[in-house]
Amino acid sequence: MDPITTLGLLALIIIGIAIILLFVKIVWFLVPPAIIAVIVYLLTFDLWWAGVAFLAVVVLSVLVKIFRK
Repeated sequence: MDPITTLGLLALIIIGIAIILLFVKIVWFLVPPAIIAVIVYLLTFDLWWAGVAFLAVVVLSVLVKIFRK
């Protein structure tokens, strides 16, 4: 293999790992709001309130991350 092909392969592997880590971080960030939304849905059987709860927890989580730094 020539060096350019090897560098290209390494760059693609690094980009792929970064995308996977970003995806896992986003999913992990959305787990608590999803749990709260499921609990609200099970208590009210209303998708509207479950969505409101999900969005409220996401907004609060983002605000905590912003103001914590």
